Amino acid sequence: MNPLRVGRVDFINTFPLAWSLEHRLEPGTIEETLAVPTGLNALLAAGELDVANVSSIAYAHNAADWILLPSICIASEGEVDSVNLVTDVPLPAISSIAVTAKSAASVALVRVLFPNVEIRAEGRPADATLLIGDEALRSGIDDPTPHHDLGELWLERTGLPMVFAVWAARRTVAVDRLLALDHALASAVADASEHAALVAEAAAERYNFPAGYLARYFEHLHYGFSDRKREGLQRYFALAAEAGIIDSVPTLEFAGATQGARG
Repeated sequence: MNPLRVGRVDFINTFPLAWSLEHRLEPGTIEETLAVPTGLNALLAAGELDVANVSSIAYAHNAADWILLPSICIASEGEVDSVNLVTDVPLPAISSIAVTAKSAASVALVRVLFPNVEIRAEGRPADATLLIGDEALRSGIDDPTPHHDLGELWLERTGLPMVFAVWAARRTVAVDRLLALDHALASAVADASEHAALVAEAAAERYNFPAGYLARYFEHLHYGFSDRKREGLQRYFALAAEAGIIDSVPTLEFAGATQGARG
């Protein structure tokens, strides 16, 4: 049997998963590709991957062809630390935001939270700049400019968690293989949580961040795709549809559909 072609976001936020995942799968089970979120979105849509850690909004655009792993996502209940608007301008006075090309979910979130603001391409002058991932984490240490956490702004707006990324698969992939991967990912999350200090130290050494800073960051990340996370995701899709970002609100369809929510 050919390895499952799996895409994973090449950011620190997936390090806790990677820390123990390789020990939970038989050698040759997966063939992993690392890329930024928008890169994985495109690879999965093109059929060059079987399953990938994609932007949540990408699922809405591809729900006819994709199915979700039931147990795993990347979310926050409030602060996420790695999705920030950086600006000296008070938020109500912002008229333009320069957004990253690396993330579809965060750009859509900006459009939902700031519907009357002009969205500009990365690198163009603007009142505020959207930073994501490791770049946002580094900026939080190095740049004294005020950073506004979009996870926190979303919670203030909706009272719900924000799901930034999901694991989606092409519908042609065998369900038993997807559920085996889902189980391995959920087990990896549990293992990383049990050994949180070791994970933070290993990530700090690899990425050259203070271990305490990353420990706090990992505490803010939620990986379990619970009913509450699913509610937050559907609210995000509803507001995205109202804003014209997606044509309609997709149904969340999961591999092994009789399986209930976890985490």
